[in-house]
Amino acid sequence: MRRRRFTQDFKRSLVEQLLSETAGPAELCRRYNISSGQLYTWKRQYANGKLDPEPSREAELEARVRELERLLGKVTLENEFLKKAVRNSLKQTQKKESSLPKTAPSSKTLKGGVN
Repeated sequence: MRRRRFTQDFKRSLVEQLLSETAGPAELCRRYNISSGQLYTWKRQYANGKLDPEPSREAELEARVRELERLLGKVTLENEFLKKAVRNSLKQTQKKESSLPKTAPSSKTLKGGVN
């Protein structure tokens, strides 16, 4: 026995008829020779958005925004990490320089003898 295949449009049409109450579930099942279980499975799929004809432009844009926000967060974390690394590197360089004895430049020039 061959299985029947129903298109997304057909399934969506039946569920919309069911939800609009233009026809009852028993009437739809008799008219199209489908089981009530199948009709309610399609209703559940419709509620979950699985019978949508194609992703809407809005859904595509929302997915793109989520991806860009994720990338922005990643770049922000990397940027903060690099800033801290540069600060720590500068501190270590300053510590190395400060460990050497410093001589203060004298504003007076000594010309032999004691001042």
